[in-house]
Amino acid sequence: MRVPLPALLCCSAASLLLLLLRWRWRRGLWKKVKEARQRQERSLVQMEMAVRCFREQHPSVNMISILSLPLPELSKKLRDGSLPLEHVFYAYVGKALQIATETNCITEYLQESETQLRKAKRTGKLGLLYGVPVSIKDSIDCQGHDSTLGFIKNLNKPAAEDSVVVQVLRRQGAIPFVKTNVPVSLISYDCKNLIFGQTFNPLLYTRTPGGSSGGEGALVGGGGSILGFGTDVGGSLRFPAAFCGICTLKPTGNRLSKKGITCGVLGQKAVVTAVGPMAKDVESLALCMRALLCKDMFSLDSTVPPLPFNEEVYSSTQPLRIGYYETDFFTMPSPAMRRAVRETKQLLEDAGHTLVPFELTNVDYVVFNFCFRGIFADGGTSLLKKFKGELDKSVGLFFWLAKSPNWLKTVLSWIAKPFVPRFSNIARSMTANTVDEVWSLHHEIEEFCHQFIAQWKKLNLDVMLCPMLGPAFGIGYPGKLSVAVSYTVLYNALDFPAGVVPVTMVTDEDEEELKGYQGYFRDWWDRTLAKAFRGSVGLPVAVQCVALPWQEELCLRFMKEVETLVLKKNRTHVPLHEDAVMAGLAAGFGVQGESEVSSAVVEHFQSLS
Repeated sequence: MRVPLPALLCCSAASLLLLLLRWRWRRGLWKKVKEARQRQERSLVQMEMAVRCFREQHPSVNMISILSLPLPELSKKLRDGSLPLEHVFYAYVGKALQIATETNCITEYLQESETQLRKAKRTGKLGLLYGVPVSIKDSIDCQGHDSTLGFIKNLNKPAAEDSVVVQVLRRQGAIPFVKTNVPVSLISYDCKNLIFGQTFNPLLYTRTPGGSSGGEGALVGGGGSILGFGTDVGGSLRFPAAFCGICTLKPTGNRLSKKGITCGVLGQKAVVTAVGPMAKDVESLALCMRALLCKDMFSLDSTVPPLPFNEEVYSSTQPLRIGYYETDFFTMPSPAMRRAVRETKQLLEDAGHTLVPFELTNVDYVVFNFCFRGIFADGGTSLLKKFKGELDKSVGLFFWLAKSPNWLKTVLSWIAKPFVPRFSNIARSMTANTVDEVWSLHHEIEEFCHQFIAQWKKLNLDVMLCPMLGPAFGIGYPGKLSVAVSYTVLYNALDFPAGVVPVTMVTDEDEEELKGYQGYFRDWWDRTLAKAFRGSVGLPVAVQCVALPWQEELCLRFMKEVETLVLKKNRTHVPLHEDAVMAGLAAGFGVQGESEVSSAVVEHFQSLS
């Protein structure tokens, strides 16, 4: 049967029109991306010009000595006036510029920070963080700036006001000066989006910095920010800290205000989001919490319980009763992860603390039925809405399942169960739930939390020592290994405060032992995880320190104890290597003598900053 020519022409014209409209739509999106990237480039140019201008006016300022100061000492010098505000500010702007150039971690320079700097000098109001430059994750609102979450649709929609956390930081004298990169949608522990691209780990550029607070991890880990702020809904603070060799605290969900902070999946309550700080050491985290837990925080957001920082708990020296486990029997730990827990346990026991084995059960049920099912209780509808009209569809398996009808997810789950049980569970956990089922889920999570606390109290524990996934994966691996979040997401479901402290590095022996790694399920994910762990000698490995809800001070006290013991242990080994390090530096710079090496190192880093 022949199609009439007019009908054929009409169909062809309609198809061409649709193609044209689609081309114009895509062209418009790419134009917005190009403009955003140009703004990012202009931000770096502005930073460079600001630093150059400062250095021309103050050529004798020793930037290296400023950058070497820990936050408590730096803030003390800023408050007592022995260190000028502008010296500190431009030292960190310069270093941040260097790290951003190397890792692509900064999305925007907050140029109004220079105005705030001048104002702070005039008013002289001395908050706990007076004059301290701080970095802010993309998803935390700063007035006049976008909070994109990596979505093109969120470009050119500047926040009307600062988030409560940023407001309190400003009132405490801190100076927010940059915003940092995130993965699209925040539902990833990598750090890549179509607008700003991939962020790299400052310790090894072929590795991810973690996510979703990956820009913060890279910037703080590289020394370009002394204090950063991110969010955590499954490990988004803890992954970047562990991968970049720094410390962080994920508080109880509502200990710090989340007003003005955008989450990956709005409205879900099963896996609790928290906002928290990142820094090089635990004392810096404690200082930050002292500053934030103030009357301003409690008055600006009345949903935050008025619990000031408990100095007595943090400064206590009483021996602790510490639960611990080496594995959750879901994600097999790498040899370095297992060794990190064992060595930390031994250090704690030698220091007089009591270590008690803690048995985890049914972690697979928690991961699939509480966490994955809780986040995607609507079958992934919210996720699809976020990606509607976007060019980037890079959340992989979750996006594909979210697009699939319920019957197909059920069939796939049934077929896959005997062969790939974890895929079967993921498919089942992403089916849409009724309201009654969501309520039942929330009740079940509450009961699980009560049971977990009962087990904790039966053992009379103060805190818990747990593994932390690591070392840092290669670029792209987190997207393939969503199931490996079990060690972190557990404490979002429970809503317990959890911190990360780096304790060791991957050794040649760990790498050799990794050759026998098979995992608990011996499926595609376990084989991929083994590949992700490989080739990591010298990269940091951390542990998690956990406390009961609302006990952030106790969590920090435990973290401080771990950090102190690890540093003490490492100091006993440093002298054995000093001569070798000095000889290597001398050879690298082509100089002789300790004083010449020191001068060469200073000149080198000054040229970089």
